[in-house]
Amino acid sequence: MNAPNRNPVLYRPDVETIDDDEAEVIAELRETMLKMSSTMLEHTGHATRSVHAKSFGLLRGTLEVLPGLPPALAQGLFAVQKTHDLVARFSSPPAEQLDDRVSLPRAIALKVLGVDGERLPGSEDDRTQDFLMVDGPAFVAKDAKDFLRQVKLLATTTDKAEGGKRMLSVLLRGANAALGAVGVDSATLQSMGGHKQVHPLGATFFTQVPLRFGQHIAKLSLVPVSSSLTPLIDQALDDDLANDPDGLREAVVRFFAEQDGEWELRAQLNTDLEQMPIEDVSVEWPEDQSPYLPVARVRIASQPAWNEQLSPAIEDRLSFNPWHGIEAHRPLGGVMRARREVYPSSVAFRGGANGCPIHEPARLQDVDVPGAR
Repeated sequence: MNAPNRNPVLYRPDVETIDDDEAEVIAELRETMLKMSSTMLEHTGHATRSVHAKSFGLLRGTLEVLPGLPPALAQGLFAVQKTHDLVARFSSPPAEQLDDRVSLPRAIALKVLGVDGERLPGSEDDRTQDFLMVDGPAFVAKDAKDFLRQVKLLATTTDKAEGGKRMLSVLLRGANAALGAVGVDSATLQSMGGHKQVHPLGATFFTQVPLRFGQHIAKLSLVPVSSSLTPLIDQALDDDLANDPDGLREAVVRFFAEQDGEWELRAQLNTDLEQMPIEDVSVEWPEDQSPYLPVARVRIASQPAWNEQLSPAIEDRLSFNPWHGIEAHRPLGGVMRARREVYPSSVAFRGGANGCPIHEPARLQDVDVPGAR
């Protein structure tokens, strides 16, 4: 089993730095995101998530912790070899359920069940561990303050001019392709609609922001490794899917109707707090200093990935939050501290408006994904 190239940094509380105005920034971020949710409720009659509102797959699977991990990697959830049930949700970032021809980043949220250990504040009665990931190695904003600026801009366009967004997406994809031809990949252009129209199941996903990893600090990635998934890496969407408003969902549905998928969950340990900062999450941690190393396998068997009548109701009962978890995987940095305050407000708004209380599942049977095996 591989080990990190250098000695990993030991976690201690003072690796985080809190700005004097952080509480005000987070309060404004919470207010802005609730405004976005309120706008969507007013326009659609149904409360959706403040971010990642559109799902293109809701599935059940397992996470198997690998045997024989070296001590630096055998931490927290990964300290003991065990197989856990999980729920996986694929999504795109906006507060609105946009036409998939507006080509945006893709994300996956994993909810791992049956996780023991000292719990994080707010999840004391649960046994889940959530990991939220996007298909890019670094966060699009530097910190919570920068994130607020971006969210305020998005709030001005929420549920407006979808046709214009499609046209802009075409232009941005062209610009991003031109940059890619000279070796530059722009996360900003991708976040605005310039993401390549490739198959969503070929993506590698990243937590982008750090978390405690037992005695250490890490970021995580989820990499497709099965022979069914690796041909999809950078594979262009078929024309019928690329021109389908729900093409990403249809791509996921078609795949899991006939095939299983397997991913490797990997951890990148922090080995240098200067080169791998905690608070500036726009910095990609250098893999030549600390590579991503495998800690678990995620397996999702063939199953219905979406049911138009039933899946939305199941989603209304679920929430994903990196603060659903154990202290050994405490989220770190200002963006994560903002999520601690903002996400519960969004969940409360959504549950209240829809009359559907949101609770953490204790068993896989509590997440009744129709037809899953």
